[in-house]
Amino acid sequence: MDIQEIVQRVVDEVKRNMNSPKNDIDQNKEETINFPEERIKGVDKPHNAASIERAQSITPARIGIGRTGTRMLTTSYLQFLIDHAAAQDAVLRDVSDDFLQNMGLHKLETRANDMKSYLMDLDAGRKLSDEAIKYLEKNGEKGKDVQIIVCDGLSSSAVEANVVDLLPALIQGLKLKNISVAKPFFIKRARVWVQDEVAAIVNCDLVISLIGERPGLNTDESLSAYMIYRPTEKTVEADRTVISNIHKDGQTSVEAGAYLSDLIEQMLRAKCSGVTFAQQRNVNM
Repeated sequence: MDIQEIVQRVVDEVKRNMNSPKNDIDQNKEETINFPEERIKGVDKPHNAASIERAQSITPARIGIGRTGTRMLTTSYLQFLIDHAAAQDAVLRDVSDDFLQNMGLHKLETRANDMKSYLMDLDAGRKLSDEAIKYLEKNGEKGKDVQIIVCDGLSSSAVEANVVDLLPALIQGLKLKNISVAKPFFIKRARVWVQDEVAAIVNCDLVISLIGERPGLNTDESLSAYMIYRPTEKTVEADRTVISNIHKDGQTSVEAGAYLSDLIEQMLRAKCSGVTFAQQRNVNM
């Protein structure tokens, strides 16, 4: 049998498989591939296994994963692609309406009409849309001690993963301290500085933004809390206090809620936030 006959037989076999009913069923069926979440120990016969385990325990970096030739192992490479895809989804995917409804969060928007304008035009995400301003002027709870806002920021996944536990813990902690809290709401495509405009409209003493952090390859679920006391037009970044790395492998949501309520109580008492608050806190410690 010559080469042409062999090639033709292979082609005919492929065509038969492609046209078979079983193949049609398989093509329409989604295949789920599960990868282990635990750290991969891919170094074959390491000289010092303990040092690899110790290094892996203190950093989320991809170390000690082994290689095949000059490339990483297939499992490691596929996990890298999965983490990269999750990071992209966290940025581009919206927080679901069902989630907001279950949390009782009314949805407002900024002047960033789409993701492109949000990513390219920083000011668009720092200003409320005209409709959002009108809603807050009419329906926002005015004159409270604290206004909580939830923002998707750069990770919708962070919001959905953390706010369920963090928000109730934070509100409960504040109320136990007799601190008045305005009804929280959600702002789509928001950046941190949008809290300044919110504070001006609702006339609160302190505003806290729970906002999704820029996702990385280690986690796409990290949330930050930015707090500022009585922002003005002269407010700068140093006037804000931020607590970051709120996620299951960092500071957990419930722990963060309790800690933030204590921090806010101290800021309200000191009547400041940011660097000024940190300096006063250090003096009093």
